[in-house]
Amino acid sequence: MKTILGIVGSPRKLGNCEIMVKEISRGIAEPHELRLLRLSDFDIQPCRGCYLCLFQEKGCVIQDDAQAVLDAILAADALIVSAPTYFLGPNAGLKRLLDRGIAFYPHMEQMWGKPAVGVGIAGIPGREGYSRLGIESFLRLMFTEVKACRILYGALPGEVFMDDENRKAAKEMADALFRPAAPAAGPCCPLCGGDTFRFLGGDRIQCMLCSNSGTIRISRAAPVLTTERGEHELFLTREDALRHREWLVSMKSRFLAHKNDLKAISIGYRHDGTWIRPAAPRPTTEDA
Repeated sequence: MKTILGIVGSPRKLGNCEIMVKEISRGIAEPHELRLLRLSDFDIQPCRGCYLCLFQEKGCVIQDDAQAVLDAILAADALIVSAPTYFLGPNAGLKRLLDRGIAFYPHMEQMWGKPAVGVGIAGIPGREGYSRLGIESFLRLMFTEVKACRILYGALPGEVFMDDENRKAAKEMADALFRPAAPAAGPCCPLCGGDTFRFLGGDRIQCMLCSNSGTIRISRAAPVLTTERGEHELFLTREDALRHREWLVSMKSRFLAHKNDLKAISIGYRHDGTWIRPAAPRPTTEDA
């Protein structure tokens, strides 16, 4: 029996994100156990950028719950990820976990290619902003194989299933999870399949999923996109991801080689500005 991990990016219990994950699970024909993880239940601290997780067996030096989340991902055969739209983007819980992703690189071989589907929930149609891009980026940079990623609408808890079309969308994502990925529909990046672009001027564009640049032209009233692979890819192939891991490891020797020069640059800014610090916590009755 397979294990499917549902990562719920919403703090709302029995909200649209949670019930969407469960509805997708109900539609999966493959026998499985659904395990659930609500990101807001876990203490996940910001990454410190120290790189120590790449050089020691015990992983990240931060004593929080990120390792527990990683262990759940490693134990799963597939992922369902949901997140609500907050101010035109996905809930920040996804990004906070992803920012700790350097600590996941030693486990890349176990994570690579896990099937995954993602769904973003927005309260107002057309006002999801970059939520889909954020969720798909999360899944790609967690080394999964994205089988489907959708935006659905519903503001009040349960409202997402007042629309029967959303139940059909959940079934389509359930059916996609363990099937070969379907070819992208519509204009998309030929390298990664992303469909969100920045226009750089003239005919130049940049894919906002893989960050590669290329051109756009119109042929027979339809846009035709080309993108070229860069020198430093993150997730297009397993070999690309492994090379990125090697590059991260090489940062230590680069730092040691330029340590004095780097310090000379940084120290000149040491006294600029005045820092605002958090107020000291007020003593409680128990403290008195």
